[in-house]
Formats: sequence, structure tokens, C-alpha cells
Amino acid sequence: MARCIMVQGTCSNAGKSLICAALCRIFRQDGWRVAPFKAQNMALNSYITADGGEMGRAQVVQAEAAGIAPDVRMNPILLKPTSDVGSQVIVMGQARGNRTAREYWGDKKALFPVVKQAYDSLAAEYDIIVIEGAGSPAEINLKKDDIVNMGLAKLVDAPVLLVGDIDRGGVFASLYGTVKLLEPDEQARIRALIINKFRGDVEILRPGLAQLEELTGKPVAGVVPYGHFDIDDEDSLSTRLDGDARGAAVRIAVVRLPRLSNFTDFASLDRVPGVGISYADKPAQLEGADLIILPGTKATLADLKWLRVSGMEAQIFKQHAAGTPVFGVCGGYQMMGRTVSDPENTEGGGSLRGLGLLPVDTVFHPRKTTTQARGTVRSLSGVLAELSGAAVEGYEIHMGETARDADALPFCALTRADGTTIADGCQVENAYGTYLHGVFDAPGVALGLAQALAARKGISLDDAVCDTAQIKEREYDRLADAVRQALDMDLIYRILEGNA
Repeated sequence: MARCIMVQGTCSNAGKSLICAALCRIFRQDGWRVAPFKAQNMALNSYITADGGEMGRAQVVQAEAAGIAPDVRMNPILLKPTSDVGSQVIVMGQARGNRTAREYWGDKKALFPVVKQAYDSLAAEYDIIVIEGAGSPAEINLKKDDIVNMGLAKLVDAPVLLVGDIDRGGVFASLYGTVKLLEPDEQARIRALIINKFRGDVEILRPGLAQLEELTGKPVAGVVPYGHFDIDDEDSLSTRLDGDARGAAVRIAVVRLPRLSNFTDFASLDRVPGVGISYADKPAQLEGADLIILPGTKATLADLKWLRVSGMEAQIFKQHAAGTPVFGVCGGYQMMGRTVSDPENTEGGGSLRGLGLLPVDTVFHPRKTTTQARGTVRSLSGVLAELSGAAVEGYEIHMGETARDADALPFCALTRADGTTIADGCQVENAYGTYLHGVFDAPGVALGLAQALAARKGISLDDAVCDTAQIKEREYDRLADAVRQALDMDLIYRILEGNA
């Protein structure tokens, strides 16, 4: 049975996910078979495994850092918010419908066996399990039937590292307060503290670290410096969404929908030298863009309404009429059609007129399509014609089906994981749409798109293909090196072995 160690935080975005990814990489570098685990995740940025299961992006990153294939057992429960009070509930990779927060909390105890079985099966296959908590263990209103913080730590007998974010301020108070709000047995589970995202000279912190250790009775395992790593983010707290494309040779504007999902689809574009990505939620922010992207969303109908009332739709029409290409992915593709209908109340019911940029119609139904796929881009017209014939790969994750007019041209030809071949998406002049997440990730696709946009402006870009897989490996190693240098790894190993 595997040994385990758990990383909890004083708050959301304290850096738990990256610390866990770093530990997965370090343990792998040290020769251990290691797997990540997070009992319950809440995120719109999800991933589809080889066998068609859906899981949170953070555990995918951690699995990659560990050198293993993502597996839904690593994230047995995923909550995908559909509104301010409700989420789609995904259990072991499969959607179980929508629940309000109150409904989910009332049913949560029934998921304990699912969590335990998933953990135990991983623990039987690996040497070390790196467990990530969620939010803070000191949310005293949420402690009843907890399955993701101290409740899980007790269930699997995990020692805990508590992480605080010094960049947002008040790290000593947050670490001390979190410890002291816990029950005595929970406090005893915390074996060490970690201060994350530090900028400056660590010697300045020394007196505070000594006092913190005295007040809490917990050693500080290290101070991790603030770092910039090109690693996929999980959710709307990402700094990528604050990107500024001003001054870039090629400017791409991604519409920042209220329920934006899978924004990591565009990371490959951001890596192309000379390309700038910005996320726009105001009409004026679309002006001057060389390409407008409508991304995925967990609430197509609601976000389509937002496009209309916010003035974004009118601005998209204006830009497109002036020759700016518009590209839709998944929910964005659905919005670009003529109609979006929900006869079975999958998203709350009703029907809306789409943007009408593509001759397609979408009808929602409860069955969710989740599959990996690969194929080639069909012969394209318009600005992106140079992408014709390019190899693409990624995954589909959508509710509903979209039908093209009989004479309409698809965007690409795909083969799904089960061997099924389909014609996916649609294209008309400078309007393009596809269900394929990760469509820009295959070698050369992002560069080809950027060069096509640059050529339209009479400029050229360096002919340098970004290999996403190589970049990921390099960045995981950089992250591991930074964290290994910052932490007392001898202490971490003693904690892991039950000797500290």
C-alpha cells in the first residue's frame, strides 16, 4: 500500500496544485512511482481521458508531472458550476446531472465509498500518493461530512503540509489562524508549514518564521519563491486571463464568457513568438484584433444571452464584416450557429437565436459526448486557408449535437477513440467552428494560424514550431527544481515515512 502526503491551503489559489505537481515530479525524479489524488474538485477547465472519462485539469497536470496517464480515479468527483448556486456533478468521469449546492451537500455522504475506493485502487498500484485539498480546511461551516480536506486526511491517514500565499498578504495570520481553527486531532495532522509565492530576500522573513514555528508548534518546511511557469492552469483564478496583447504583431482576442471553460485551449497560441492573447469582456477590447475566438462555456444559452446584452455580439458582427475571422470552440461553435435549443431542459430549457455566422443548428440533450479524437483540417477558405490539411488532435466534451446544412463544409475530419469517423465543425469564409478542444496544440497548427494572420497584415513571423509536449516536460522540471531547492526535502521524506 502506498504512502501518502497531503497538501492543504489556507485559501483558494494558495498554490496547492503547483506544489502537488512539483512533489509528483520530485518523487518521480527520485525513482518512485507516484500518482496525484484530489477527492473533489470544482473547475470548469476539465479534460477527457483516453477511455472517455472527465476529470479536473489540475490532476491532469500532476499526472503528467508524475509521468503517468491521467485517470479519473485521481479526481473521482468533479463539480462544474452551471450557475452561482448549482453545478454539474461528475462522478468517476461520468456526468450525473445538475445539483444545487444544497442538494449536493445533502447527498455528499453517499460519495464517501466512491472516494475511498478510488484512492485505495491507486494506492495499490503506486508507491506514493500526493493528495491535494480544496480551499481551506478551516471553513468551519463546511467541515461536516468533509471529503476533501481533513475528512479525507483522516480517512486515508495522511500527514498534511499547510500552504499559505504570502503574495496576497497576511500569510502569518492565515497560517496561524488556520491551524488554531482546527480540532486538536486535525492540528496534529499538520506536520509542516509552507510559505508560497515569496518575492525578495528570504532572510527578512527569518524572525517571523521563528515566531510562527513557536506559536503553532509546526516547522516551516520552506519558503517557495514566486515563479512563472508555463503550466496549464485550472480555473478563472489564472493570471493568463489578464494577458495583454498590446504591442504584439498578431493580436488574438478570446471572448471572456461568464462561464468560460477550457481556456487552456489557447495556451499554444500564446507560445508563438509575436502573438499576444487577451481575454475580452467589453466590446471595445475586440477592436483591432486579428482573430476573435469564442471559447467553450458550461452555460451556452446563458452566455449567448450575455453576448447579446453586453454589446459583444454587435461588436463581433462589426469586426467580422470588416474581415476579421471568428473561430468558435465547443460552446463558442454552438453560439456561432443559427439556433441553440434545449428541449429537454439540459441547461434550463428554451431556445435562442445564435450569431448566424455558420449554417448550423444545435439541440441539447442529457447525454454527454466525452471522447478523445484526432484527424485533419479540411480544405478551408478565407484567412485560415493555410491550415488546410493540418493534423489536429484533442478531445470532445459537450452536451448536444450540432447539425450542418447539407451543402455546408465541415472544419475537420476526425476519428474518435472508439474508431468512429465524423465530419466535425463548420466553415464559411472567415467563420470557423469545431467541437475539438486542443485544436491548436498539435505541432505546427498554432504557428500556421499565427502566420496566416500575420500574412494578412503583410508581416512575417519566425518559423519556429512550439512542441507542447517538450515545453510541458521542461516546465515540470523547472517547477520541481525550484520547489526542491526551496523546501527541506529531508523533512518532507521524514513526514512521508511517518518519522516527523
